[in-house]
Amino acid sequence: MTDLFAASVLVLDPQVLLVILAAAFFGLFVGAVPGLTATMATALLVPVTFFMDPLPAVAAIVACTAMAITAGDIPGALLRIPGTPASAAYTDEAYALTRAGRPELALGASLVCAALGGLFGAVVLVVAAPLLARIALGFSSFEYFWLAALGLTSAAFVSAADRAKGVVSLMLGLFIATIGLDITSGLPRFTMGSVELMGGVSFIPAMIGMFAVSEVLRNITDGTALGAVPKVNVGNPFRGLAAVLWRYRVNVLRGSALGTTVGALPGAGGDIAAWIAYANAKRFSKTPEKFGHGHAEGIVEAGSANNSGLSSAWVPAMVFGIPGDAVTAIAIGVLFMKGLNPGPRIFVEQPAMLYAIFITFFLANLLLIPLGWMAIRAARPILAVPRNLLLPLILIFCVVGAFAINNTVFGIAVMLVLGVLAWLMESSGYPVAPVPARCSGSHRPERP
Repeated sequence: MTDLFAASVLVLDPQVLLVILAAAFFGLFVGAVPGLTATMATALLVPVTFFMDPLPAVAAIVACTAMAITAGDIPGALLRIPGTPASAAYTDEAYALTRAGRPELALGASLVCAALGGLFGAVVLVVAAPLLARIALGFSSFEYFWLAALGLTSAAFVSAADRAKGVVSLMLGLFIATIGLDITSGLPRFTMGSVELMGGVSFIPAMIGMFAVSEVLRNITDGTALGAVPKVNVGNPFRGLAAVLWRYRVNVLRGSALGTTVGALPGAGGDIAAWIAYANAKRFSKTPEKFGHGHAEGIVEAGSANNSGLSSAWVPAMVFGIPGDAVTAIAIGVLFMKGLNPGPRIFVEQPAMLYAIFITFFLANLLLIPLGWMAIRAARPILAVPRNLLLPLILIFCVVGAFAINNTVFGIAVMLVLGVLAWLMESSGYPVAPVPARCSGSHRPERP
């Protein structure tokens, strides 16, 4: 109880609340712009978190991700262009509702269900993480070895349709992790005589390059224009929503439970959970013929799975140091950078900080309702931002962030090289998420 009170004091600090609010607005903006993913928003936040205390840094990532995932539903419903990959599962359904003259139902259902699913996942995180930590405290080096092997193979297999390509991405990340001085012998490995590479590949430039710069390159090479924002009159997104949620209450629970289960698998993430949830909604629906023509049932279930998977992805990250998705891979690097080593010992050594992180999950998901409503009302100005202005600004932020970490141009070079590498991998169907999670070489499970 004392730790919970101390955690509440930490979260209610005006600086922490201001950081959460600012990160939430940033996540809403990035998520609402088609092509800019929640992972990209998180990667862009990493250089900023470098100058923050541990709790505001993690709180910024949590708030930004939750908002970006939800905001991705806005262009999906209005333009038929998903703002984030997690929104792609039910974009056609939401757009069909908009064409039927009911955009407020599509946006309201996805917003509220995302908040409900996120709260469900946060509850599971609070309950499951300490229980797993108690078990993990008894782990020896043998258990940690097999746990690390499980995390590596799961990330490779689950994050790609082609398992062979997932393994290739994993091996590439493990190779990059070997660059630098060997921790046992002190001999340089694969440094090619470069003094800068003796310290290994820096985590933050790698994250920015593989998740942010690659997205910029993909947007430039695709050459897809957003087109004119339709003049759709979006009414009150909460009108009549209570009756819809009550009618599909089973879908909300099923989607939340499914998203929590899938999200906890290393390498899976909310986008996979959303696709599975949407397929389940159609399979068990009493009116499957309505799907694809503007049916709220699929939006309710898949929207609930979205954010519940975000919260549960932190369970393996906090307990074992194994990222549940690309966002938690970035978050683990930030935690290590701040001296908070993810693993079972953190539950014993820094319980107040851990409870404070848990509280930020509830706070971020509660803020989804009012801030999401504001984003829906401001959808047209956000979607009208010119792409030729936005992408150069993002690239400038990437360069500044990569340089600011160590005040060296070498960080920019690492960012650009890995950014081009990630873009080439995605163009060839190779998943990017398994690579930076390994190439950071930092999120190793701690030993008791």
